[in-house]
Amino acid sequence: MTTLKQIHDATTLNNGVTMPWLGLGVWKTKDGDEVVQAVTDALAAGYRSIDTAASYGNEAGVGQALQASGIPREQLFVTTKVWNADQGFESTLRAFEESRRKLQLETIDLYLIHWPVKGKYKETWKALIKLHDEGYVRAIGVSNFQAHHLQDLIDDSGVVPAVNQVEFHPLLQQLELRRFCQKQRIQLEAWSPLMQGNLDLPLLTELAGKYGKSPAQIILRWDLQHGIVTIPKSVTKHRIQENADLFDFALTDEDMTHLDGLNQDRRFGPDPDNFDF
Repeated sequence: MTTLKQIHDATTLNNGVTMPWLGLGVWKTKDGDEVVQAVTDALAAGYRSIDTAASYGNEAGVGQALQASGIPREQLFVTTKVWNADQGFESTLRAFEESRRKLQLETIDLYLIHWPVKGKYKETWKALIKLHDEGYVRAIGVSNFQAHHLQDLIDDSGVVPAVNQVEFHPLLQQLELRRFCQKQRIQLEAWSPLMQGNLDLPLLTELAGKYGKSPAQIILRWDLQHGIVTIPKSVTKHRIQENADLFDFALTDEDMTHLDGLNQDRRFGPDPDNFDF
């Protein structure tokens, strides 16, 4: 079980780079004032990791907020992702330059392949390896990759992704994928950790009462104690602050086991083996 004491605690990726356990996700957050305010509020609450993507259309606003924060660059951890339409070797390199320009950053901390597009993700991965080797990216990884996609990449390139960001929550615990990632030292990261707001589960309500926390805080703490990096998304200041208030309690082994028992292999997002975008 992972022991965490403060918001700045970080995991060490398989290439030696450190990454905060907790970050702010900005999926579906509008570019401009909304994303600038969300990132600003998160940084004020102590977050130092921000997760965006080219397809979110808000990299420019994220970059604006980071520049205005005055926080030294080395204290920030910024993730973005190459979109499906831009996959391929040369097109990925071009897409990266566009993301970097919008974010107003010389280097990106973590660059991910957003989805495993058939016939393209291996060439895309080669582009990420080049970016990493040339020092433009500190760590490279993937998102929404199943174990067979990961094995395919590793067999083809010999380079193991540092991170795999996937849908992960109490109803979708990805047990086989977690085992594979642990064996390969790939850090698992949870998107939609709060089940897109579907928190009305009796066990969550019960544990929230027991610990004096919200159901969301119970899930996020469960993520962290399982050694899963988590990036809850919110645009509401008090929620952003609440989602970071995870370090003054710990779930017992028994309660962790109860939460583990909720798994239904239920997705709220697309299936990585069957998507068409």
